[in-house]
Order: sequence, then structure tokens, then C-alpha cells
Amino acid sequence: MTRPLILDPQAVPVLGTDAHLPAVDAARMLPPALRQRFSAPPAWVPEIPGDGRLFADREPAHASVLVPLVPHDSGTTVLLTRRTDHLRDHAGQISFPGGRAEASDADAVATALREAQEEVGLARAQVDVIGALPRYTTVTGFIVTPVVALVQPGFELTLDRFEVAEAFEVPMAFLMDPSHHQRHEFEAAGVQRRFLSMPWVAAGADGLPRQYFIWGATAAMLRNLYRFLSA
Repeated sequence: MTRPLILDPQAVPVLGTDAHLPAVDAARMLPPALRQRFSAPPAWVPEIPGDGRLFADREPAHASVLVPLVPHDSGTTVLLTRRTDHLRDHAGQISFPGGRAEASDADAVATALREAQEEVGLARAQVDVIGALPRYTTVTGFIVTPVVALVQPGFELTLDRFEVAEAFEVPMAFLMDPSHHQRHEFEAAGVQRRFLSMPWVAAGADGLPRQYFIWGATAAMLRNLYRFLSA
């Protein structure tokens, strides 16, 4: 049985949040603490290893995303992108820079760095890779390695307008606070679907307030980062 594709995630009922869980302490989101955590990781298990069973028959493909953490004086942020609406996979969704591995990539880190440079113009020299999270398998058949890096502020981005509609930063403190982690659930064709969302409201590219609905694989990988930093 194939799994139902979620066409309008914002319309799926919210069961609640995880406000009972503690937020990551601000000190743990500073560069020295982040470097230390990835250099000497604790014993932990990712809460969400993947989306579950595929909704279509597709040969699994390896991919990588870059999780760019930007340390500002006011606090660390996470650089995210909004994909264009015409793409085949995850159109219009909020995501990390990244994509499918190519034969010329030496490893998962090389894939993440290449994709980030191609998608948003983030030069490799500006990216300081500090580690990676466990692989995440998406419902669309991608085995994704989240590569975590520090990116010094002051960079200029050049977006690939075919793939990326917008790039923006979200405070890491917001994303690492489970009170902002919404739990959704619905049933379609006898199949149960569950996912997390982390809606973020900020000024869009036009300067007007808008909601960036962070959900699915991106929210799940952020949740795994929360678990990693909280372990």
C-alpha cells in the first residue's frame, strides 16, 4: 500500500506541542559548545529516523543537506530556504540547502557543500563543517545526511532562482524550543500519517509578515538536532 501524499500540511489538525520538554540552553548553541558536542558526541538515538514507508516505488537515492548555523551577537540562527513551486520533489517547502549525491562527490560532506554553493551561493571557504547527524530517509526515497556547519555572518547569497525562491534565517533558540514543535496527525485511505511542524512568522522578501511553515523532513531533522543537543 502506498502512503498518502500530504498536499496541504497546514490544514492537518494539530494534536499539541511538546511544551513539557525543556528548551536547549542558550550556552549550548554557541560555537564553542557546538564544536565540543560534535567532537565528543553523547550516547543518543535520533527520535525520528525517517518519514516511514515510501508513498511511491522509487529506487532510494543518497543525498545531503547542509545545516548552516550562523552565530550572531544576538544568538545563533539557522539558514533555511524556500523551494520554488515548480520542482518535482518538495515544491514550495522549507528546506536546508542540499540535494542528490553525484558521482563526482567524494562523500556526503562534499555533496552538501556543492549543493549549498549551487543553490544559494554559499562559498565553501565560508563553511566550517563541525559534524553530521544520522541519516534520515524521506518518504520520497532519499537517504539524507544532514551535515552541520558554522557559517560566519556577513556572507552574501546568490540564489539559484530555478530551485530556491527565498533564503532566510530563523533563531536557533526558537527551533530548539519544543513548545514550538507542533504534532500533526491524520488518516487517509486507512493509513496513519504523523509529522512535526515549527511555524515561524517573520517579514518575507517583500517586507510583509508571513508564516514560514517548517514541517516534514526539515522539522524532523531539526527535532533530531534538538535531541542531540539535549542528550
